[in-house]
Amino acid sequence: MATVELRFSAVPGHVRTARLVAASVARKAGVDEAVLDEVRLAVGEACSRAVGLHQNSGITAPVRVLLIEEEKQFSIEVGDEAPHHVHDGSPGASEDADVEVEEDEMGLAVISGLVDDMKVSTGADGGSIRMTWPTTPPSAAVLP
Repeated sequence: MATVELRFSAVPGHVRTARLVAASVARKAGVDEAVLDEVRLAVGEACSRAVGLHQNSGITAPVRVLLIEEEKQFSIEVGDEAPHHVHDGSPGASEDADVEVEEDEMGLAVISGLVDDMKVSTGADGGSIRMTWPTTPPSAAVLP
């Protein structure tokens, strides 16, 4: 099992770099070429979400991206260190919190539309999104 770890400052400009690295490692791992655009989009959305959470919470810790090559599958885990609160919609709750929850849910919906297998975990100390794609073994080169 090969793993590549990428950490970057929570700055929107670094999301593009994370997308490019993820697509490159996914290609090397055997993810189908036809799916690489979905990998790039999903990673971009997950990383943008993590950057936004860090910026909104004033967290200076880097966003973490793990690129995990396993037998017959390739996974990407994007982690943040922002506290995730469940907004209950009670009277007096902040309208800003409602907007943040809606944006978060929309981002997760976009990612789930791009990935067959997605797991989201959240807590007071941060959260992660793990996305998985099937891989195919490299075909043996046919020599004339």
